[in-house]
Amino acid sequence: MDGFAALDFQLAREVLQRGIAALYLVAFVSTLNQFRPLLGERGLLPAPELLEWAASSKRAAKAVRPTLFRWIRYTDRRLVALCVAGIVLSVLLVAGVPQLGPPWVPMLCFLVLWFGYMSIVSIGQTFYGFGWEMLLLEAGFLAAFLGSAQQPPTVHVIVLFWWLVFRLEFGAGMIKIRGGREWRDLTALTYHHETQPMPGPLSRRAHLLPRWVHKGEVLGNHFAQLIVPWLLFAPILGLWIPDPVPQLIGAIAAAILILSQLWLVVTGNFAWLNWSTIVLAAAAIAVPGVGAATEEIPLYWLVVTLVVTAGYVVLSWPAARNLFSRNQLMNAAFNRWNLANAYGAFGTVTKQRIEWIIQGTSSEDPTRAEWREYEFKGKPGDQHRVPGQFAPYHLRLDWLMWFLPLGRHLEDWFRVLIVRLLQADRPTLRMLRTDPFDGERPRWIRVVSFRYRFATPAERREHGVVWMRDRRRVILDPVTLPDPTGG
Repeated sequence: MDGFAALDFQLAREVLQRGIAALYLVAFVSTLNQFRPLLGERGLLPAPELLEWAASSKRAAKAVRPTLFRWIRYTDRRLVALCVAGIVLSVLLVAGVPQLGPPWVPMLCFLVLWFGYMSIVSIGQTFYGFGWEMLLLEAGFLAAFLGSAQQPPTVHVIVLFWWLVFRLEFGAGMIKIRGGREWRDLTALTYHHETQPMPGPLSRRAHLLPRWVHKGEVLGNHFAQLIVPWLLFAPILGLWIPDPVPQLIGAIAAAILILSQLWLVVTGNFAWLNWSTIVLAAAAIAVPGVGAATEEIPLYWLVVTLVVTAGYVVLSWPAARNLFSRNQLMNAAFNRWNLANAYGAFGTVTKQRIEWIIQGTSSEDPTRAEWREYEFKGKPGDQHRVPGQFAPYHLRLDWLMWFLPLGRHLEDWFRVLIVRLLQADRPTLRMLRTDPFDGERPRWIRVVSFRYRFATPAERREHGVVWMRDRRRVILDPVTLPDPTGG
């Protein structure tokens, strides 16, 4: 069975298993902290209501992907139990404990993580509608078949990881080429650092780089996403070309992808998207003689991984066809299990940054009020505040706030958010950076839009601000809760 053993990819297997488990740890912690106020029994979009609708008819049931809460009634306590179990299991996998047993032990652990987190994503609605959720699910499923420390990983499972990285990167590259003109005239990064959903501490410095640097960034992005992914498969040429040349090419391709992702890590906050790509790219790095296995691949395990690979080839056809389609889909799942998905992001780049600022007042008369602003943890607000570094942690409410000015307008969850703020709801307020009323109820709340841009060096010196902003319009006129006394 040596012909199926990826002997030089045992270090890659360690990075994949432990890295993917670490990402699941972050995802479960993020869910533990945020799911209940966003989607719990009293959430902005209560998951129990979605589950009740799914149970109302067969057609509705098909619209909700598989979830544990279809068989076990959802409660916030059960959600917490699921998250705690996911955290504990993730920690064990990061430590490498299940990998010390036979290969079916880490397999079961990763499959539990995969289905447990899918149970959350399936009822997460718009707050879990991001491409990196599907990416984490797919990575977790594939990690289940990497085996244990005693045997080398199988070649075909390693190749499935290359195929995942290829779809992720090449798909994103094709989305950009087919998307906005700014990717073709090399101006996209002139805007991106300033207008991205959640800037980081170094985003302003990146934005203020010369334009020729931004053009170089775009060219580098096209090279990394359209050319380099093909080189990930170079180790396959080892069947005809003597090593280490093919493996070296694959390792160089992985290194380029990792470096490009690290640049995105230090200039933005894209949850675990960039870190996932870094971990997955390690699948193409071959290191001979590291982590030499002591046992051969068991026959039953070879059969299992070959069956999974054959099934994956079948499932991958829609995603492969999508890569070369004129109507390419972005971040799309072609089956109910979130496997063999299509990926891609930022086909167009926003040219202006518009922020919706939520303001409240204790005044009885909103026409003569002093308005105070609610501050979010990640999204821009206070002009003096340097953006923080939160990734790979995912601030879901902040991300959804970024989408609102792009045409989504007053969505249901946002209307409920305003009500919760008027009620001074403590779980909701804990998702914010600051509450200007210190837990007391405001009398009125309104929403005003502002255009934000990074301050130039001269403006920074003169005003001491990170952001310059100008008011645009009132999005939501002052609203208040009904007087319970009827007065």
